[in-house]
Amino acid sequence: MTMAHHALEITLTRPLTAAELHHAARTMPLAPNRDATRLMTVVRAKTPGKALTGLRRQIGTRLPVDVLTTHYPDRSGKVLLNVAFAPAAHTALRAAADQAAQTPQRFLELAIHRALAQHADAEADRLERALQHLLAHTTPAHLLAAVGHCLTRTSGAAPC
Repeated sequence: MTMAHHALEITLTRPLTAAELHHAARTMPLAPNRDATRLMTVVRAKTPGKALTGLRRQIGTRLPVDVLTTHYPDRSGKVLLNVAFAPAAHTALRAAADQAAQTPQRFLELAIHRALAQHADAEADRLERALQHLLAHTTPAHLLAAVGHCLTRTSGAAPC
């Protein structure tokens, strides 16, 4: 198997100072976002999972890392997460996974999928309520025209 390059995102618990960013960038290429709360890097590894694990080992104690993620989905369409839990949280996760007869990884994956599905449902409900409110005060044709106008504005224009 050849070594591939994997784009990884580092989400930090707090913004980095200029000195911290400069120090960290000396060990690997890093691209910070505007407020230095997220960093991008490219890591060479056989798999995305190994890239995340290696990155966690390399910078885990040097930076205030919250979550590491792959920037692009893997072959099965999944974005991988690497989260370091506090010992108490890890113990609770393992106990809940054992009770559900699952691995901690699978238990967490299913919990995240449920949470994302609940969020998507709540967002769909919120949008439907907002649309119903708008339709109570205008016609569908006017609303559709306004949405079309809003979506076709250039990015430099004022928001709708």
